[in-house]
Amino acid sequence: MRLRPRLRLPAALVLGAALVSGCALLPPDTPVEPPRAAPERPAEVLPDDPLSDDLRAYYADIENERRAARLMRTDDGAEDVVMTPARLAEIYIQVALHEEQSGGFNRAGRPSVLRRWVAPVRYRMEFGASSGRQARVDDFRTVRELAARLSTASGHAISVEPLGQSDGNFHVLVLSETERRDAAARIRELVPGISDGAVRLITDMPRETFCLVMAFSRDGSAEYSEALAIVRSEHPDLTRTACYHEELTQGLGLASDSSRARPSIFNDDQEFALITPVDLLLLRIHYDPRLQPGMTEREARPIIFTIASELIAGAS
Repeated sequence: MRLRPRLRLPAALVLGAALVSGCALLPPDTPVEPPRAAPERPAEVLPDDPLSDDLRAYYADIENERRAARLMRTDDGAEDVVMTPARLAEIYIQVALHEEQSGGFNRAGRPSVLRRWVAPVRYRMEFGASSGRQARVDDFRTVRELAARLSTASGHAISVEPLGQSDGNFHVLVLSETERRDAAARIRELVPGISDGAVRLITDMPRETFCLVMAFSRDGSAEYSEALAIVRSEHPDLTRTACYHEELTQGLGLASDSSRARPSIFNDDQEFALITPVDLLLLRIHYDPRLQPGMTEREARPIIFTIASELIAGAS
C-alpha cells in the first residue's frame, strides 16, 4: 500500500518507505556508539497536534477513495491467482534480491544481495504524547498479533517488547506531524551513528510518504542489527494497520515492491492492505537456513526454486 516517492539512499545505505518501504544500511565506515538505554517517554496525553487536522482529513479521503475502488483489500486473495513454484520464486527474487527507484536515485532493477536478521527481532513501540491511551493499546495489540504471525512464518524469533520498556532493536515510532518534525534528537538516541541525511528523510517526510522503515547493519554486512519504522498517528485505522503490516515485514528484509507480486502487499497497486499467505511464503523462503545473508541472485536462485517447489507441493 503506497503513495510513493520511494526513498533510497546511495551506496551502502538502502532505505524504503511505504507508502514507501524498504530498508537502509549504515555505510561500513560509519562511527558507531554503544547503544544507550532509551529514556522514558512522557506518560501524559497532550492535546491534538494543530498540524494534524488537515492530514487526518487528507489520509481519510485517500483511504475512502481506495476502498471505494476495491483497493486495500483485507481478504487473502487466495482465489485470484494460481500460485506455481516458478511464480513464487520469481516474486521472491524481485522483492528480496532487486532494488527499485527511490528518492531520485535510479537504481531500479539492479541486483541486491540477500539481507536479513540473524539476531532475534524485538519490536519496541513508542508513541508521541499526542497519541491517546486507547490507540496505544489497540496498536500494540495489532503489532503483537502481527509479530506472532511473522515469527511463525519465518521460523525466526520475532517478539514485541511490553509498552514502556526501553529494550528492543526494531523501533516503531508513532508520531504526529509536529512530533515527527521534532524527532531528530530522539532518532539519534535510538540509532547512534545514523547519518544526518537519514534523519532528514524522517523529519522532512512529505505527506505523500505515509510511513517508512530503515534497517541497519552495524558492521557493513548483510545482517541487520537494528531498524527504525515511522508511522503517522494521523492515519485512519485501516491505513495505520496497513503501515504496520508493510513496514514491520519489509524491515525483515523483503525490501522492494514488484508489479509481479500478487496477491501481496509488496506491490504498488494498493490492492491489498494486509499481509497475505503469499507474503508469508516469501518470508518463509527468506529465512530458510539454506539461504544466507550476502548471497547474490545467481548463488541463491537454484535454492530459491527448490524451496518454492517444496512450499507449493506442501500446500497442495
